[in-house]
Amino acid sequence: MRIDLHAHSNVSDGTQPPAELIAAAAEAGLDVVALTDHDTTDGWAEASAAALKLGVALVPGMEVSCRTREGISVHLLSYLHDPAHPGLLEEITKSKDARFTRAERMVSLLAEDYPLSWDDVIHHVAPGATLGRPHIADALVAAGVVEDRSEAFETILTSRSRYWVQHYAPDPAAAVELVRAAGGVPVFAHPVASSRGRIVGEHTYREMIDAGLAGLEINHRDNPEQGRSFLRRLAAEHDLLVTGSSDYHGAGKPNLLGENTTSPEVLARIEELASGTAVVR
Repeated sequence: MRIDLHAHSNVSDGTQPPAELIAAAAEAGLDVVALTDHDTTDGWAEASAAALKLGVALVPGMEVSCRTREGISVHLLSYLHDPAHPGLLEEITKSKDARFTRAERMVSLLAEDYPLSWDDVIHHVAPGATLGRPHIADALVAAGVVEDRSEAFETILTSRSRYWVQHYAPDPAAAVELVRAAGGVPVFAHPVASSRGRIVGEHTYREMIDAGLAGLEINHRDNPEQGRSFLRRLAAEHDLLVTGSSDYHGAGKPNLLGENTTSPEVLARIEELASGTAVVR
């Protein structure tokens, strides 16, 4: 059984509608795929209908954007939570609103030096989607400023750039507690992806574990091998689930569906721990 527990549609920063993402998962030979758009569950209904039609099991999920007290970005995958849970819903709504305001400010700064407007960015955002830097990157690609999203993130949109603007995001441990309260299963996404920016120290892991962290996404292309060894030791010490995923974004990233996978035993454990919603089969 081939299981990929991290994929994005154009409801956040992927390039395919949810139904097309499920079709791509079927074509890639996946038996199970998780839809984990950033700070939103708006793609669940469309993905569920496609999953039932195409015979691919769907794990409804979400990727919650978090930030530590030190300003380090943390991404938390939430599986099978209740999408209507008031506490979690309030928090991700605050994050989505902050992302929008932040994007406006970044575009304003970029427009001082590049041929870029707010309308150029909005053109790349699906209706109701969670707006983020990838959409700004797409507009920069369309304007001929950079070749692709990767170049945009490595240069103009890096956190070291003068165009960088922070946005509100919850503390990782608080987000773990909210996911648990919503009946979900929280897994730390690509925890040691140092190529993306600063990574957290052991105290953040301890806080998240104490709050109810269930697992670590270890098998991910952005986790270097040395970091994976640390994560495996941590998972063994604290009895954490070990997942593997592609972090697929369609044409937005080179990541391929199924390039890393999760074992059926781990998926079964996720289902046992969850009480918010169920896998769509």
